[in-house]
Amino acid sequence: MEGTKILIVDDQVLFSELLQRTLSTEPGLEVVGVAHDAQTAIQLADRTTPDVVLMDIELPGEMDGIEAGIQIKQARPQTGIVILSIHNDRRYVTSLPLGKHAGWSYLLKQSIPDVTTLVRAIEGSMKGMVVLDPAVINSLTPRQGSTLSRLTPRQRDVLELMAQGYSNAALAERLTLTEKTIETYISAIYQQLNLSGESDIHARVKATLLFLQESQSV
Repeated sequence: MEGTKILIVDDQVLFSELLQRTLSTEPGLEVVGVAHDAQTAIQLADRTTPDVVLMDIELPGEMDGIEAGIQIKQARPQTGIVILSIHNDRRYVTSLPLGKHAGWSYLLKQSIPDVTTLVRAIEGSMKGMVVLDPAVINSLTPRQGSTLSRLTPRQRDVLELMAQGYSNAALAERLTLTEKTIETYISAIYQQLNLSGESDIHARVKATLLFLQESQSV
């Protein structure tokens, strides 16, 4: 992730400092600015052209983090947005404009100290994917009779990790399988979800959106 420019947007100074300390442990990540409200964030994004914005969902003033993220992406569609929230609730995740704008992640603030999870969210948003916090994934289960419910338990395991931003190599390591086996599982998942023929990134995004649409809280 060499040369990745990060803009931090959060109205809590202590949390912004925690984010900066966490990011400083990861080579190749550079914090190019810190904002504490939406308007300043939009102005800073225009001036510093970050690759990724770490954006608190709740900001002071009339504009929240989602609205600010939309404006930033309208000006620079390639900018990844990682929404930071304290809410482990499907309603908040589905409030993101995931069907219109690619490159969004939703991460719980309590996950920030886990650098690996944070970096997956950053990388995924940069690639135009949709990446969800592990705790959000774990709080959902397929609705009865949905396409998702027809996946095998192992296929669901793979899909849930894909939705968390795991690459094929990381999936193989996590599940102690070969990458070839992972590719076979992913191909079967795409076939079940009618996503065969899509590019990998688009298929991953659509698979994650289907996971959200066809799931309910545990």
